Amino acid sequence: MVNLELRNVSKFYQMDGIIVKALDNISLKIENGDFVSIIGPSGSGKSTLMHILGLLDKPSLGKVFLEGEEVSFRDDSKLAFLRNKKIGFVFQAFNLLSRTSALENVELPLIYARISAKERRSKAICALEEVGLEHRLSHFPNQLSGGERQRVAIARALVNNPSIILADEPTGNLDSKAGAEILRIFKELNRKKHTIVLVTHDLEIAKAALKIVRVKDGKLE
Repeated sequence: MVNLELRNVSKFYQMDGIIVKALDNISLKIENGDFVSIIGPSGSGKSTLMHILGLLDKPSLGKVFLEGEEVSFRDDSKLAFLRNKKIGFVFQAFNLLSRTSALENVELPLIYARISAKERRSKAICALEEVGLEHRLSHFPNQLSGGERQRVAIARALVNNPSIILADEPTGNLDSKAGAEILRIFKELNRKKHTIVLVTHDLEIAKAALKIVRVKDGKLE
């Protein structure tokens, strides 16, 4: 089953009166249960590609399908709903709320989804257990190591049971030991049938995935 698909997608930006083509006629299928790395140097278009895969941006040309439904040009409120329900995000900078506990950070997507407080707590605890942080529920981000903060971010991405997890340079702020642990967690999640797309500039990180997609000058190689 195809989870997420791009068909002939291009993305243009206008800068100082000049049209810049960030993506050039890209077609890509992410199957259910895939673990895919998207790799490319700075300026290759990989971040733009991730933004379109994550419904954070719209293509200039082409079509985007999520679970068989075309979502290319849905209005912003519909796209926000789909992101909350269907896509889990993990970012290099963790993006945790500093004055909020690990448990409360993980609960956030469930608040936006209007899940009851009791169910939110139960789901958030389960997600933190899945990444090995059940003993850190009440800790704040500044009380956690970088690797633990990224595990909280992964738990937050998991908590809504999304169709796909998008990870943008998830080991970029971590030392090699913590980075290896994060990759181990992604591999384990994939073994449990979670669909994962990992964006990186590092080939060694990309090799953790089952498939590697290379982007150069806005095109797939």
